[in-house]
Amino acid sequence: MKVEPLQTAKQGERLGTPQGADSWRRKYAGRLQVIDAAVVVWAVAGAFGVRFGFADNGSIQDGDYILLSLALIVVWCLMLAYWGTREARILGAGSEEYKRVIAASGWLFGFVAVISYALKIDTARGFVGLAFPAGVIGLLAARWLMRQHLTVDRKNGHSSSRVLIIGSLSSAEHLVRSLRSQPAAGYLPVAVHVPSLELNAGYASDLGIPITATERGVGSVLMAIESEGIDAVAISSGAPLGPTDLRQLGWELAARDIGMILAPALTDVAGPRIHTQPVAGLPLIHVSTPKLTGGKKVAKRVFDVVVAGTLTLGLLPVFVVIAALVRSTSRGPVFYMQERIGLRGTSFRMLKFRSMKVNADAELQRLLAEQGSADKPLFKIENDPRITPVGRILRKYSLDELPQLLNVIGGSMSLVGPRPQRESEVALYDDAAHRRLYVNPGMSGLWQVSGRSNLTWEESIRLDLYYVENWSLMGDVVILLKTFKAVFASTGAV
Repeated sequence: MKVEPLQTAKQGERLGTPQGADSWRRKYAGRLQVIDAAVVVWAVAGAFGVRFGFADNGSIQDGDYILLSLALIVVWCLMLAYWGTREARILGAGSEEYKRVIAASGWLFGFVAVISYALKIDTARGFVGLAFPAGVIGLLAARWLMRQHLTVDRKNGHSSSRVLIIGSLSSAEHLVRSLRSQPAAGYLPVAVHVPSLELNAGYASDLGIPITATERGVGSVLMAIESEGIDAVAISSGAPLGPTDLRQLGWELAARDIGMILAPALTDVAGPRIHTQPVAGLPLIHVSTPKLTGGKKVAKRVFDVVVAGTLTLGLLPVFVVIAALVRSTSRGPVFYMQERIGLRGTSFRMLKFRSMKVNADAELQRLLAEQGSADKPLFKIENDPRITPVGRILRKYSLDELPQLLNVIGGSMSLVGPRPQRESEVALYDDAAHRRLYVNPGMSGLWQVSGRSNLTWEESIRLDLYYVENWSLMGDVVILLKTFKAVFASTGAV
């Protein structure tokens, strides 16, 4: 449809919660404060009880440690507040909340250790050694549970910051769709402000929120803020605001306690690659080049070998059972090996438990042609007749992939990375898709935990490229944890 300048919504028609702008923040922060205090008390009291015990009459044996425990509880709660672990902008998504909880706790117990050493205080190491890990694990677990509740609430359109987006039509639309794709982040787009020349030219959109036009200046922006109950303003590329306008807008927003967000035209770039350097009053954004070399490459390889080796040893009984089932229920070998393309375009033989009948590859092209997907890089045969009954179960829970742990140990694959594909599929790659080959292929990856085979080729390649461009060891750990959840849910399984 053709978008015309729209009137701003009335007070009773606003998207999101009917609550005040800060009510959900205060309520959620208050809940976290109570939960944090309860976890800290549990950790410190539990460590005290385990380390020192209680007398038969119920009185605690060591009075000095009573005072230490009380002081530790109070200071721990204060440290969590001082470190900003309950700030609204870090709640619900990302790792910053967890990092701050760990940092606040680590600094506290580091300070206790330094003071004990400097003043030669004989602090019981068992007491501290129990309280610290128990408290950190308890706090992280509680925050995770609260995050699940907040995520559900935000998916229903509540407990989010109401955002006004300013920018060109194309960049504003892209930002709206990006924010809507991640409701757990807590940003709810409710209005768009674009240059009047662009809007008057006509633009097809189905955003479903008011799109208003503006000339240069902040007056119309402030009117939209007041009428829409805005909590944050996101400024994207093409915004009709000059440097002086942005500075004035910043002052006005600060006076109203409204957040100001700058959204540069950068896509699929993770936080660790972004560095801000102020120069002459300008916050220059540096985007580092992604590199998996040197120490990072060694760390990933060590992680792969240790985890894959441990899993292989622990799953040996499972290997034996699966091998027996495959061998006894269909004619042919237990394992299936296939040439796949790996790092820098080199080929390797990928191992799997056989889940299809013998000579299944000979029928592949015929089946692809029948369903019209022979020219697509990412294929899936619907209701594949080649799969054996046992193989269907193995594929549903990805058990046929377990032998690839040996590929990981051998170095041709990684635990996490883009899925390895056949040479015929790689031949269909465009320039962007070839970047998938910059790292070792993986048993699991971003697209597997984001929808598995239900995703389109475009969605899969975007996720794989994001992984290649933004690799981190912690990211691998998170993907592996999500892999177990995706496997047991059998979402998108073949």
